[in-house]
Amino acid sequence: MGPVPHVNPNLRRAPVQQRSADRLARILDSCAGLLDETGYEQLTTRAVAERAEVPIGSVYRFFSNKRALVDALALRNLDTYADRITARLADLPAVDWRAAIDAVLDEYLAMKRSVPGFALVDFGPPLPADAADDANRRLADRLAVLLAGHLGRRPDEGLYRAILVSVEAADALLQLAFRTEPSGDAAIVAETRTLVRSYLAQTLD
Repeated sequence: MGPVPHVNPNLRRAPVQQRSADRLARILDSCAGLLDETGYEQLTTRAVAERAEVPIGSVYRFFSNKRALVDALALRNLDTYADRITARLADLPAVDWRAAIDAVLDEYLAMKRSVPGFALVDFGPPLPADAADDANRRLADRLAVLLAGHLGRRPDEGLYRAILVSVEAADALLQLAFRTEPSGDAAIVAETRTLVRSYLAQTLD
């Protein structure tokens, strides 16, 4: 894995050499795996260092604390998600916004089911209580730009607001879907897709 694609605000120092970038990736991979095993509360920087087979000082060289480490993982998840959506959109006609929204939902579901740590930390740390709001705004910002570019629109305030409302609604419903069924209740996922499409039609049709 190469260096991080942009400056991560959680990093005390950005990796310059490939060896340092590889070590950072190993730390984040270890963090993700441990989140699935222990949850956020029980996660420790020492356990991450042991799993990554690096000195504890290497973790603190990059991150000031556990929250900064987890938030860096969330930002990496967002970059991965954006890359996957970008690849999907490249194969879709710009006039078909419904297919684009399906791609956005499908890639999220795929990551939720397969990417280590993503079920607990998708695009923001699980704590404090306002973290989900921050994560959803972070996601809406990125999606508004991606979808505007694909659809040939300006990412104006109206489009951003519609995307943010959709993200908030989908987040709540998909949380319900995955509480109901570990792999995501198919009926609730289908209702979520219907709701988001119907709401966005007033902005994108």
